[in-house]
Amino acid sequence: MSRRSREIGIRTAIGADRQGVLRMVLRQGLVPGSIGAGAGLILSFFACRALASALWVVAGRTNHALLPAVAVPLLLVTLVAAYVLARRASLIDPMRALRDE
Repeated sequence: MSRRSREIGIRTAIGADRQGVLRMVLRQGLVPGSIGAGAGLILSFFACRALASALWVVAGRTNHALLPAVAVPLLLVTLVAAYVLARRASLIDPMRALRDE
């Protein structure tokens, strides 16, 4: 956010409201996190199946409900981190951000 403070200051100065800035920063933080979590779920599902077919010890012990149970807290942490940054970005004073450069 410190690198983009000038951009956000300009957006705010030309009329962007705080909610718009908040939504923009949240979206830019959550979209990659969601894509990564989805890809991780899919890849881990197939990796569990491959390991179960290769290792006879694991064959009957795969628990696929555990995969989303790990992904959901990761998404919640991503949401909290993105919200903290978005909140800080929405409170940037446009005059100060433009003056600092």
